[in-house]
Amino acid sequence: MTTFSSKNKEMLASMIAVVAVLVVLAPTMVSAKQYVVGDDKGWTKDFDYTTWTAGKQFFVGDSLVFNYAQGSHNVFKVNGTDFMQCSKPLVGAPLSTGSDEIPLKTTGRKWYICGVAGHCASGQKLVITVSDGSAAPAPSPVSPSTGAASRSIISAGFAAAMVVLGFFGVVMF
Repeated sequence: MTTFSSKNKEMLASMIAVVAVLVVLAPTMVSAKQYVVGDDKGWTKDFDYTTWTAGKQFFVGDSLVFNYAQGSHNVFKVNGTDFMQCSKPLVGAPLSTGSDEIPLKTTGRKWYICGVAGHCASGQKLVITVSDGSAAPAPSPVSPSTGAASRSIISAGFAAAMVVLGFFGVVMF
């Protein structure tokens, strides 16, 4: 068994403390995902956004980016009834920059449509469910084309940190 000088023990204890702090703080440092709606197809008619959302998990802190040719489309955030009826809301202007980012700030269902005549009826509408992320859902694959970082990397980091802590704890004591 290896013995350590008191100075080495202090340095090792400091390293263990830093790793422990990182393990505790890592959940708050998870970077949010940015989803490009429709991936390389963008926000357009005649696209199946239900299929696009399959397998994706949306969390508070993530964001949606709607890319489209400015002047050809727009984005309205609507309620469930307006979504089903492809109706623009009575109040509010559409997003229309051609690259509109919408942060997901609250949990629940979110509905989006294109307000250009006939586009929503041609499938240019999106519904998602946003979770708070406090419960750790089973990891799901994320399409590489979304540019989204996987939350499962953090879990692997926790496991590695715990192995390191365990190793140093056995060696040190």
